[in-house]
Amino acid sequence: MQWTSMVAIYGLFWVLSAFLVMPFGLRTPGEVEGYEVGKGHADSAPVNFRPRMIARRATVLALLLFGLYYVNYAKQWITVSDLNFFGKPPVEDLGY
Repeated sequence: MQWTSMVAIYGLFWVLSAFLVMPFGLRTPGEVEGYEVGKGHADSAPVNFRPRMIARRATVLALLLFGLYYVNYAKQWITVSDLNFFGKPPVEDLGY
């Protein structure tokens, strides 16, 4: 696997991980006692949004997911033929 492919796949895992870990630990104004929503703010807007914490969590999760992906790529645990759930197609040659 080329290093550019590795960077691209890791980037995809990182973005996916960021969206997965984003809601954990956030609190809305309704959950924080004594907090009043300012004018122009949504009632559902988080009170304690911490992008650095989200980036750290996403990085750790992306490293784990990419590590599993790369080991599977190297060891061939799950291949494309393993994902063929429907068997051979009924029409083999369409005559094109």
